[in-house]
Amino acid sequence: MLEEFQNISDNVDMARKHVIALVDCDSFFVSCEQAVNPDLKNQPVCVMSGRGQCVISRSKEAKKLGIRMGMPYFQIEGQMKKAVYINANHDLYTQISEKVMSVLKSFSPKVEVYSIDEAFVDLTGLERLYKKNYLEIAQMIRQEVMEKVDIPVSIGLSSSKSLAKLASDKAKKLEEGVFLIGSRKIIPVLEKTSIDEIWGIGKNLSLLFRKNGILTAYELVQQDDIWLNKQVGIRGLEMKHELLGEMVSPVSDEVKLPKSIQKTSALAKFSSDKNYLKNSLNYHIHRACVKLRKINAKCHGISIFLRTKDFKVFCEKKILNAATDFELEISSVIFELLDKMYNPNTLYRSTGVILDTFVFNHEAQMSLFADANVDLKKGKLAKCLDNLEQRFGKDIIQTGFIKKDV
Repeated sequence: MLEEFQNISDNVDMARKHVIALVDCDSFFVSCEQAVNPDLKNQPVCVMSGRGQCVISRSKEAKKLGIRMGMPYFQIEGQMKKAVYINANHDLYTQISEKVMSVLKSFSPKVEVYSIDEAFVDLTGLERLYKKNYLEIAQMIRQEVMEKVDIPVSIGLSSSKSLAKLASDKAKKLEEGVFLIGSRKIIPVLEKTSIDEIWGIGKNLSLLFRKNGILTAYELVQQDDIWLNKQVGIRGLEMKHELLGEMVSPVSDEVKLPKSIQKTSALAKFSSDKNYLKNSLNYHIHRACVKLRKINAKCHGISIFLRTKDFKVFCEKKILNAATDFELEISSVIFELLDKMYNPNTLYRSTGVILDTFVFNHEAQMSLFADANVDLKKGKLAKCLDNLEQRFGKDIIQTGFIKKDV
């Protein structure tokens, strides 16, 4: 009864402030695999990086077996034979992530996609639209995501991003999957929150605070602004006021370009065959370009890297005068760089492509000597490739030198 009264009081209090939700998909990569293969539900499932290298996502059943994040496969294959191990399919996870974000955007116009499995949602004022309190709205969002995408989510609610993040961590431990930190709960929550649990505090900052006797979030917000500014800078001040429930960083639906797009994978077998390497690189180039076109951007920076059998890494980069999003242009640069790096006496274990230095399409400047008709044809061909993949599936059209086996 007391808890119910507390929630009602918190909802009344939140109605006077900004309300931010952090929607966090539970064990996202595993949940995606279970969504497309329901037989995996309620099973100990692990998603592995690369070609079964280490655990990057676990179901709750796998956690109960004692499987930890980052465990290499060779350590667990003998002991955990009951678990199901699946190689990561990042294209699938991206597609499902887009569906989850689409559901969130149907509830609020302000959705800030923070990562592939997390988004901040500004719910301010929506209790009038939906005629529900904020806890009920969060439950409605959670149910809608499950019904439409079959992905479980946990939702934290509060008046700032930092507190919403803390609330989402607590929501993951609750069956109802939703937790609200109103003004009355802030201090009790901060008193029980270790300095390491605060969003944005890494190892070095944690050591600094601990060296100064600051062990909890509550002890952090008790510090003087002048001291925090001197020790940590503006970031420390923002952290303190966010933890006190002040919205320093509002939810922004502005689309931001990523710093880079990186596509890499291990080869199916060690190889020194140049055409085999080109085939692998072509695959990465295409996947990177598809992602680049999805965000309506082009790149100036193109990098290639090769990892040898004995884990030595070689990398080369080129900056283009005119930005591009077209596979054949990028592949010509990549293969030119490959010629400089390639050693026929070396066995390679993995390849990768990195695109960076992006500009939006409407901001991209044409080269002085560019042919507008040629650029138009490239754009049409790229769009045709994307449309074919959307209709018939990924990799329906491939460019390469050998059969794809990467």
